[in-house]
Amino acid sequence: MSEIVKIENFVDSSEAINKAAKTINLGGVVVFPAKCLYGVAVDALNSEAVNRVFNIKQRPSNNPLLVLIDDISQLNSLLKPISEKQLISEQALYLIDKFWPGNITLVFHASPALPKTLTSGTGKIGVRVPGHPVARALVKAVGKPITGTSANISGQAGCKEISMLAPEILSKVDMVLDAGTLKGGIGSTVVDLTCNPIKILRQGEIASSEILKE
Repeated sequence: MSEIVKIENFVDSSEAINKAAKTINLGGVVVFPAKCLYGVAVDALNSEAVNRVFNIKQRPSNNPLLVLIDDISQLNSLLKPISEKQLISEQALYLIDKFWPGNITLVFHASPALPKTLTSGTGKIGVRVPGHPVARALVKAVGKPITGTSANISGQAGCKEISMLAPEILSKVDMVLDAGTLKGGIGSTVVDLTCNPIKILRQGEIASSEILKE
């Protein structure tokens, strides 16, 4: 059984977050609160840890994982630059300025150095700066990108409270940060920036009309 640590309020959560970050940096798996649903976090640059996420979620190997970052400087370890002098496009910068932190996941060309399981061989990586304060603090404490996939068995509904976690997940993760009942909902809108024009891959909390009206 994994260790469950309750977070009553964000102000007093630093000890729990730092413990979770240490677990992740040691290759462990942590369930954490995102804005809408609980997620599964590991070091996104650790291929063995990423493999654990796929096994725990019973996730098909052709379904890539998105990652969470604390600051756009962490994009350097994740992305393939669009040119020798430019990492991302002006359009990407516009969407980052307008919607991050928050419920929009942006899909970029992935660095070839990333674990192949993370990208499922697509050559692309979805990235988000999370809106939930615990999630944002966790990425910051880890000091590198973490996975942000939902804490559910693949194909099943996401969990807005820890009591909804599947036993198969609860028994295989190392730690759970329980921040109570989350708002639930449909999660982030996913936008593919690797094509022109850009494409909405999944409609989420942010309407496509808000994203495409630039």
